[in-house]
Amino acid sequence: MSKQEFTIEDLKRILLEGAGADEGVDLDGDILDADFEELGYESLALLETGGRIEREYGISLDDEIFTENRTPRSLVVAINAYLGELASAA
Repeated sequence: MSKQEFTIEDLKRILLEGAGADEGVDLDGDILDADFEELGYESLALLETGGRIEREYGISLDDEIFTENRTPRSLVVAINAYLGELASAA
């Protein structure tokens, strides 16, 4: 695994690289608690995002991580919890 922590900046970069951003959405604004659908990211965009996170961090995520974590804040927390579990298991 190349990185130990997943940040909101990492998520924003990966979202932009994978799916871009809707014209009316400012990812530099206060998006932490906005639902991904409100930000213009549907399930296909989130699957692409998940794939990019998996490749970059060398991990395998369950699809449920995106259905259970519908905001950037909760997704970042969930991914960091998963990374922490992997680190303590190593």
